[in-house]
Amino acid sequence: MDTDTTDGTTGDEPSPWDGEPLPLEPPGNWSWVPFPDSMCRDGSTTGIGVRYGDGDDLVIFFEGGGACFNSDTCALNELWKNFGEFKFDSWALGIGKGGIFDDDPQNPLRDWSFVYVPYCTGDVHAGDRENVGIDGVLGAQQFVGYRNVAAYLERIVPTFADAGHVLVTGSSAGGFGAALNYDRIAGAFPASAVTLLDDSGPPMSDQYMPVCLQQLWRDLFNFDATLPADCADCFGVDGGGISNLATYLGEKWSEQRLALFSSEQDGVIRTFFGYGLDDCDGGSYSAKDFEAGLYELRDDILGEGGVWGSYFVPGTGHTILSSPAYYTTEVDGVPLTAWIEALLAGEASHVSP
Repeated sequence: MDTDTTDGTTGDEPSPWDGEPLPLEPPGNWSWVPFPDSMCRDGSTTGIGVRYGDGDDLVIFFEGGGACFNSDTCALNELWKNFGEFKFDSWALGIGKGGIFDDDPQNPLRDWSFVYVPYCTGDVHAGDRENVGIDGVLGAQQFVGYRNVAAYLERIVPTFADAGHVLVTGSSAGGFGAALNYDRIAGAFPASAVTLLDDSGPPMSDQYMPVCLQQLWRDLFNFDATLPADCADCFGVDGGGISNLATYLGEKWSEQRLALFSSEQDGVIRTFFGYGLDDCDGGSYSAKDFEAGLYELRDDILGEGGVWGSYFVPGTGHTILSSPAYYTTEVDGVPLTAWIEALLAGEASHVSP
């Protein structure tokens, strides 16, 4: 496995990830760890949530919450700004006890330790650009989610250096963030199994994820500095190519297992992709087109090589990992929890209606 890891962006020297370990707490209790060197898009600081489990395995979970790339989307993303200890306490009392965070016997992750990465940067946890102006949005925006993750890893890696298995996961913007940060996290844990589970962040091809929208994200968030530098096909001359990250990860990390969950006609992601229609003048992204793009992603990009798996459900729903449906969803006779358990055991399969 490749052990080169980067501290901030793809051009940095490899990091030893040798910061101060996180404070120890009794298993089962959530605690908030502030990071003074982190930054939300309004310039305030944030941190991470930590809950120790009974075993040696670790989940790194990236929270979702939209993205900020125009006045409409930034207004929606306002809900996730200023993510500090107070808001984390509310989260831990609610969502932090459901779905994959639960101790239910059906949950294959019930005994794992968790690191919760909150979302307040509006850049799908993958930006590296400060003081960005957006028309109709008050103030300068700090899109530094990728840089924040580097600060977190400096302390996460020495804390869980002996982890036998690391699951990199997240929902919606956090699903995209998990995939966009997977390469350096896998490199930071060279002795561990490192599995990716992207919940509702499908990296569709240029035909279905509008190229002008990809270019907009590259410009605002500085993706060209945070996508893996050796993923040549990720840097399309027209701004496209982000979907090629899936191919790159599958080839580079062929000993690991990677997977995507999605609804066939996800209404939330369709709304965001719709901003890229008509050369980014915007429009209504059809359910039919989204479904076609999702299956093209599975068949032509993820492939049948046994590295990538997928689990698709009917309908327009969005995200599953922190939902009660995590325990009740079954497709083609395969319960979602059983599919995840198999994924963690090294079996990546495609499940669909």
